[in-house]
Amino acid sequence: MAQLERFTTPVDAVVSRMRALGAILPERDGVAVFNRVYLTVTEEIDRRLDTGEFRDPRAAIALDVRFAERYLAAVDAAAAGRRPPACWRPLFQLRRHPGVRPLQFALAGVNAHIGHDLALAVVDACRTLGCEPPDLEDEFDRVGQLLVSLEERIREDLMPGPDLLQIADPLTHLLGSWSLERARDAAWVAARTLWTLRHCADMAEEFAERLDAAVGFAGRMLLTPLAD
Repeated sequence: MAQLERFTTPVDAVVSRMRALGAILPERDGVAVFNRVYLTVTEEIDRRLDTGEFRDPRAAIALDVRFAERYLAAVDAAAAGRRPPACWRPLFQLRRHPGVRPLQFALAGVNAHIGHDLALAVVDACRTLGCEPPDLEDEFDRVGQLLVSLEERIREDLMPGPDLLQIADPLTHLLGSWSLERARDAAWVAARTLWTLRHCADMAEEFAERLDAAVGFAGRMLLTPLAD
């Protein structure tokens, strides 16, 4: 039997871009570490779109693509010598630091992407689709569930073994200081706030800048170099 033709989506283009990025970055590079785990989730979203698991595929695609574009725009800015958003700067500045562990790089990338980019991506998707944030809540929650699995994967793949990670290890305390679930909940509140402020450009810009700075500060803490 001939294989059914698979139609490409904008998510396929995002996946291709992430794969190409992963192919050129050194394995230990901090951005490469985050890119690998984010690629896994984006591929899973793409698979679930193919199998019809999203109730509103158009909304899911818009949200996923607008979300990924913000990360890729930060990568492009750094590559061109421009300043990426404040939330991403710690990762790009410390991406080759020998005292920062892979788990820290991954969590710092997730912090930047969820804490800042996700809220703006919801607003971007609403503008693309001509809807409001509550109309995207189901897709936001489904993508959010996958992001929680991303954190679990990060911890499984990058967490040092029990014999290496002792209770006194500073990494233990860093892990306990940040929660993806809380960051996701805060992103939804931030998205709704930005949407409410969309007709007050100055206030919306100030809110987004403060959000960016706060998330960047948290990212810098997550990337504190640790002694082996």
